[in-house]
Amino acid sequence: MPDTAPDALTPARPERDAPTWPEETAARYRAAGHWRGETFAGWLAERAGAHPARTAVTDGDRHWTYAELHTRATELAAGLAARGITRGDRVVVQLPNVAEFFEVVFALFRLGALPVFALPAHRETEIHYFCEFTEAVAYVIPDRHAGYDHRALATKVRDALPTLREVFVVGDPGEHTALTEVPLPAAELTAPEPAPSDLAFLQLSGGSTGVPKLIPRTHDDYIYSLRGSNELCGVTADSVYLVVLPAAHNFPLSSPGSLGVLYAGGRVVLCPQPDPETAFPIIEREKVTITGIVPPLALVWTEAGPTTPHDLSSLDVLLVGGAKFSESAARRVAPALGCTLQQVFGMAEGLVNYTRLDDDPETIVTTQGRPISADDEIRIVDDNDEDVPEGENGHLLTRGPYTIRGYWRAPEHNARSFTADGFYRTGDIVRRTPTGHLVVEGRAKDQINRGGEKIAPEEIENIILGHPAVHDVSLVAVPDEYLGERTLAYVILRAGAEPLKSMAIKKFVREKGLAAYKVPDLVEFVTAFPQTGIGKISKKDQRSIATTPQN
Repeated sequence: MPDTAPDALTPARPERDAPTWPEETAARYRAAGHWRGETFAGWLAERAGAHPARTAVTDGDRHWTYAELHTRATELAAGLAARGITRGDRVVVQLPNVAEFFEVVFALFRLGALPVFALPAHRETEIHYFCEFTEAVAYVIPDRHAGYDHRALATKVRDALPTLREVFVVGDPGEHTALTEVPLPAAELTAPEPAPSDLAFLQLSGGSTGVPKLIPRTHDDYIYSLRGSNELCGVTADSVYLVVLPAAHNFPLSSPGSLGVLYAGGRVVLCPQPDPETAFPIIEREKVTITGIVPPLALVWTEAGPTTPHDLSSLDVLLVGGAKFSESAARRVAPALGCTLQQVFGMAEGLVNYTRLDDDPETIVTTQGRPISADDEIRIVDDNDEDVPEGENGHLLTRGPYTIRGYWRAPEHNARSFTADGFYRTGDIVRRTPTGHLVVEGRAKDQINRGGEKIAPEEIENIILGHPAVHDVSLVAVPDEYLGERTLAYVILRAGAEPLKSMAIKKFVREKGLAAYKVPDLVEFVTAFPQTGIGKISKKDQRSIATTPQN
């Protein structure tokens, strides 16, 4: 059923700050049974009532039952409400893989406050932006993680932003507030529950610009993606999911992820580090049945699998996504780890494709799967938005019951990223096989995918341009066996500037407070850039001539 252009890009309610689905389309999704009127807090309460003693979350020696998780989340919600946090407020959550992550997000879900999911690797530049742009009223952090003191960062951001009223700390709070001081008796929680059509949280888009866009997800649409993922990935109440990647990332959150497994009544096990030396013993001890990792990590695991002393026989399904998984690497999974590979190709904006568990082996290793839903609409088009012949490469456009209709507070981005009738321009170049499976051939967007972490070249280029010796810079991707892509910064120095070593550029970027994965892997000094016919830098030519310099 076609959408009308005005409705497709007009917010249904002002408080959303983002476009949503036309009412006619939303009604169709409800009638189809995709949106069932559920909320995150509501279904957690149902699971806690149905099987209170079943373990929901395992974090090392800590084992929280569904009843304990529900009680913790409700009591924390009561405490947060008493501190003035209410429906629609934004709260930046930057926690590593610890059980408190679920306590915090389900408390916010209950209030109708919006978690803004930051990753542990984010530093001052990113966190300041997230808090400022969202007008966040609170920020939740660990005391220290991976040798980094998040409390000092929180102090700097709080002092710079008057809207940031509270900082809650898991662990030693220093000058801030310990998370353990916040909860109040559940009976004191009087705030009304959110509606299923309300926003549930804001995720970060990798994006191709230096400013991350915020992805608004509702209870209705995201829960449908969990339910659909569970069905395709064979998730049941007996499933044990290992959270290897950062818990707040969309892939380990929902494909089928921790939230999918909790929705099914299964058990979530948290892994502090993704390396085989850490993860494999946990798989053996906790009898993990399913997990999801990115291609670089899959290569490491398949190398370690054949010689590991740990019993991995409980692992039934390994999902690999976040970046394209090469066919040669995909073929190594089953022999090395003794489990079924399930490829995932999706985006935090919505659309998720899976290879099916009963697909033939060649389809599993050579494609990136088919969409979750029969109502996922796919168009593959040329540069003029005309559909290409079946089987040919083109730009992937999509809309459906769990694909957003626009970013949060970003009308200019929305005008570029969505068609007038509501299709999201993914930026991916794909082709479709006769069976309906998609094969990812590349990206149209100038975005670098470094092992699943998305890097916007413009952001890093603007930082490097601030160096007093730099005249111009261009950041491009170069192929890498383990990461898929690494970053190479071509740098032109100012006339008369003293020669620099590549480490000077890397140090300059690192000291700006960016996440470590954004620091250029390689730096090459050149005297000129290749140009297009109209005088623009030709990154296509730069990528084609890129080598691997020694740094």
